[in-house]
Amino acid sequence: MKSKIKMYGLSSCAHCKDMRMYLKERGVDFEWTYLDLLTGDERSQTMRELKGHNPECTFPTIVIGDTVIAGFKKDKIDALLDSASDRS
Repeated sequence: MKSKIKMYGLSSCAHCKDMRMYLKERGVDFEWTYLDLLTGDERSQTMRELKGHNPECTFPTIVIGDTVIAGFKKDKIDALLDSASDRS
């Protein structure tokens, strides 16, 4: 998979933990950030970044290439990951 994958979540969010575990189980390389564990400028900057992808700032938010999925929507994630791997 060539698309960069980034996940934004909260450490207290069960859906965020499930999403992270699911991506790991699929063997997907991804970056993840729990916003509630950040402080100061790093938190502010990451929040601005998240709002650029998902203005409602709902969690989890996953960014795969140019596509943003808000919430743990396994079918959408699978379809996107599968289509990306078919192209590589």
